[in-house]
Amino acid sequence: MTDIKKTDRPSPAAPESIRAIPVRHYGRYVAALVAIALFAAIVSAFAGGKINWGAVPDYFFDKRILDGVGQTLLLTLLSMAIGVAGGVVLAVMRLSKNPVTSSIAWFYIWFFRGTPVLVQLFVWFNLGLVFEYINLGPIYKDEWSDFMTPFLTALLGLGLNEAAYMAEICRAGLLAVDEGQTEAAHALGMSHGKTLRRIVIPQAMRVIVPPTGNEVINMLKTTSLVSAVQYYELLRYAQDIGQTSGSPVEMLFLAAAWYLILTSVLSVGQYYLERYYARGSTRSLPPTPWQKVTSTLGTFRRPEVAR
Repeated sequence: MTDIKKTDRPSPAAPESIRAIPVRHYGRYVAALVAIALFAAIVSAFAGGKINWGAVPDYFFDKRILDGVGQTLLLTLLSMAIGVAGGVVLAVMRLSKNPVTSSIAWFYIWFFRGTPVLVQLFVWFNLGLVFEYINLGPIYKDEWSDFMTPFLTALLGLGLNEAAYMAEICRAGLLAVDEGQTEAAHALGMSHGKTLRRIVIPQAMRVIVPPTGNEVINMLKTTSLVSAVQYYELLRYAQDIGQTSGSPVEMLFLAAAWYLILTSVLSVGQYYLERYYARGSTRSLPPTPWQKVTSTLGTFRRPEVAR
């Protein structure tokens, strides 16, 4: 027998690396150029107009403006406190099996959501035409015009209106919790109130917090309406300064700048609050704004070449 020698076969050549050529989206470039051109035209129009922009920094930290900012924040916080507390009560009443309480809650929500906030403020301010005196017995007795001050008018008008919206938000959050958990809590002997405090409401907060943050920001901007009932807040102070200084439009831009600053701060707070209540519902928490910035900057770094 003859030995058959195995011939060495040449190893197959390594495949060439594929060069991926990104698709060029020329439409995006055109849209970006058009957007930049429009933005530049708007900035040029405002800069070249008759607006005295130097008046904005002159009055930006004026004492009256700072007082207006403080009154706006105070009114926002107090009105939201009334709205949240009233919304929780109305949501529980709406979900109650008692037809009387559920009907009262439905009528309240229907009325306050169906009428404008400005109309409600005027009604509270002029309610002295119906009630000449307010008599609470030995506690308090006075004329309605002296009792219903501009601050109380603004507080009741904004807070009671907000309670109607918060009631629907809270009701949606309560309905989002599985009924089986309520039944299990009742089977363990927990009362209805304790079940709400310890089982239902903590889980419903994941649904309630995001729209509530939006309501806080909306409330901050809605406070500008109370200037119509002679309450002095940011917009009212800005208008008065504009009339005395001869720069009414400039003071409106100043008020808009302060509103933007305040809403931006509240938006950051809302983000961290949502991130806090997202624990346990997602595997990984959403990145913080600083983490987003660092990750974005990391994409601009030049990739290291493998040697």
